[in-house]
Amino acid sequence: MSLEEKIKALIRDVPDFPQKGVIFRDITPLLKEPGVVSEIIDRFEEFARQKGVEVVAAIESRGFIFAMPLCLRLGVPFVPIRKEGKLPWETIRETYELEYGTATVEMHKDAIEEGKKVLILDDLLATGGTALASAKLVEKLGGKVEGIAFVIELTYLKGREKIQNYDVLTLVTY
Repeated sequence: MSLEEKIKALIRDVPDFPQKGVIFRDITPLLKEPGVVSEIIDRFEEFARQKGVEVVAAIESRGFIFAMPLCLRLGVPFVPIRKEGKLPWETIRETYELEYGTATVEMHKDAIEEGKKVLILDDLLATGGTALASAKLVEKLGGKVEGIAFVIELTYLKGREKIQNYDVLTLVTY
């Protein structure tokens, strides 16, 4: 069985969450399978090594799950990208459009050294707004976004179009 088939077999579809008409792709059953999680980290590691990644920046909160083991394997720093107001020190921020309103992500202003090669990591690519905002944060600090990686991509939301200027890896698509 391919990694994609294994992942899809473990993703739980939750209808009408967080609102009616939405099918939520729940990764928690996947997280109960360390062998599959290890294979996911293997794929991310291969991608990161090809890019010469020196820092992994992960998007709150499920991106953190995959980022820390990847950082340990690569021997590189982990940088959290969080929702506004969650980081305790001086930050830079990027605000982006949502379907109804806006959202803001932040990073510590000393999180990435200029010129560092960065991989941005999250569990899900939906509309692409958070990923693009995260890339802009990295670039504000002088980092170079070498790639953006996700476990799942919801292709019908066309998020890849927003981040088309970056090398994107997704492991499964819906």
